[in-house]
Amino acid sequence: MEFALPDGSTLTLHPGATGADAAAAIGTGLARAALAIKVDGELRDLSRELPERNPNPAGRPKLEILTDRSGEEALSLIRHDCAHVLATAVTELYPGVKVSIGPPIESGFYYDFDFPQGTSLSEGDLPRIEEKMREHIGADEPFVREEVPAGEALERFLNAGQDYKVELIEDLVRNDGVRTVSLYTNDGFTDLCRGPHAPSTKRIKAFKLQSVAGAYWRGDSSKPMLTRVYGTAFFSSKELTEHLERLERARANDHRRLGQQLGLFTFSDVAPGSAFWLPAGTSVFNELIALSREMGRPRGYTEVKTPQLYDSALWKTSGHWDKYRENMFITESEGRAMAIKPMNCPGHCKLFSLQRHSYRDLPVRYSEPGLLHRNEPSGTLHGLLRVRHFVQDDAHIFCTEDQIQEEVAACLEFAFATYEVFGLDVRLELSTRPDQRIGSDELWDRTEQALANALESQGLPYEVSPGEGVFYGPKIDMHMTDSLGRSWQLGTVQLDYNMPTRFELTYTGADNAEHRPVMIHRALMGSYERFIGILLEHFAGELPFWLAPVQAIVLPIADRSRAQVAAAMLADRHLLGLHLVVADDQHVGDLPQLGIADLAPHGLGA
Repeated sequence: MEFALPDGSTLTLHPGATGADAAAAIGTGLARAALAIKVDGELRDLSRELPERNPNPAGRPKLEILTDRSGEEALSLIRHDCAHVLATAVTELYPGVKVSIGPPIESGFYYDFDFPQGTSLSEGDLPRIEEKMREHIGADEPFVREEVPAGEALERFLNAGQDYKVELIEDLVRNDGVRTVSLYTNDGFTDLCRGPHAPSTKRIKAFKLQSVAGAYWRGDSSKPMLTRVYGTAFFSSKELTEHLERLERARANDHRRLGQQLGLFTFSDVAPGSAFWLPAGTSVFNELIALSREMGRPRGYTEVKTPQLYDSALWKTSGHWDKYRENMFITESEGRAMAIKPMNCPGHCKLFSLQRHSYRDLPVRYSEPGLLHRNEPSGTLHGLLRVRHFVQDDAHIFCTEDQIQEEVAACLEFAFATYEVFGLDVRLELSTRPDQRIGSDELWDRTEQALANALESQGLPYEVSPGEGVFYGPKIDMHMTDSLGRSWQLGTVQLDYNMPTRFELTYTGADNAEHRPVMIHRALMGSYERFIGILLEHFAGELPFWLAPVQAIVLPIADRSRAQVAAAMLADRHLLGLHLVVADDQHVGDLPQLGIADLAPHGLGA
């Protein structure tokens, strides 16, 4: 068997060779460091035999050995291992516990447990579990994979009283026609798992259990509430310590805490996922909207205002009724099904259709700081970052095919100019067709190529994110890395042939015939709520001077005449163009508690 290595060389192995054999054939040092093997993109255990049949018709299968230097992929593998060791420790310490699932996630891993009645778990129990995990890691227990008939696995978990594993296997058989499943065992713990895993538990170098939370089985509120234990793992204690320090800084910078401390916004259970904006926060909000208007006007955007509530017919035309209805707030009026808008694009299409347009009118650029509502599950709501009620800096451009490249380029210029105001650097990502979509493959080919051409014509570097487009078209997403090293998606530019077709939009061409326009969806800040949340965390609450709701505190010193001057300054604050507050000497000490001292970049003596 022949395999292509990353350096371009060829590795020849005998039939039946395993991943471990491949690593050893390359070098003894690599064999000691190896965690797993990748064959033509498929990650596999080192103990498994390599496929003899070449799955790559273009040539020899590509082979790569994963080590602790292989980045996020290797880190995810070790975190998956750690989730299994967590379950091993919990089942040993808490007899009768039922295990469900334990995947690696972006920043670590978790495992969900169903404890016997009368038994509960708190964060105070985590050190005890960690100690038991260290015992299993120190024992260097191998992860042993076996593939067994689904019926046999079902019987084994049934006899062990592991109801959640039984349900998972039954679903695999019923929905996917699975006949065999893979199991992994370390010490006395066996789990249903696709794998892969590292050779043994000792490859886990540094880990930490972080928190305990509740989670419904399969995310369904009608099903049992399980106990979720979160943790993380790294290849060194230094990396783990740095990660935990970043988390501590993130907690200190949490926009929900800062928003309360600085008097910007608050929340109430009477309106889940909807912020109550206090005067200072409203000032920030309005400044961002004003910035969008100020920058959009010279770029040819015309602001419009469209309804909040639409007949279901509009959503059926747009395709949202079938694809997005579960995320919409729906009501009935006079026998008509109505929905509050979760996005502005169908309304803008309708507005475009209500007027006649010539090719001379194009491009038409509608902007709207539109109030939107989305019925997000309550468990996903998170301060300003995930809400049900929000305002989006939305725009939709209707243009000819010949204008696409120029308009997309203009959108990107607008985006870079906006982010420059805040000192934010962004990277670009081209998101292509998802599995669930509308429109033909030929249409998707054209739209994806049009966006790629717009990026490449400007020499802009970008990454491709397969399957991450929206159901009606591909998009260019803009991401920033904040001061804590976290990635956030900010703006998006989406190309859409589908919506103009569904709404039968037309313009009169130079040939006096009717033609179909192309639609570009454009949002740069996204929702203003989310953007404010990101800015607060990025700047640790110290917003740029021009955006600060209190730009200076006037401190009158001692005598009445100076206090009168301070009062006059406050009265003239609009003429000065500043957001000022006056603090007399009796209340200066209260400013830190009120958050006002933190809000104001400057103090002025009077």
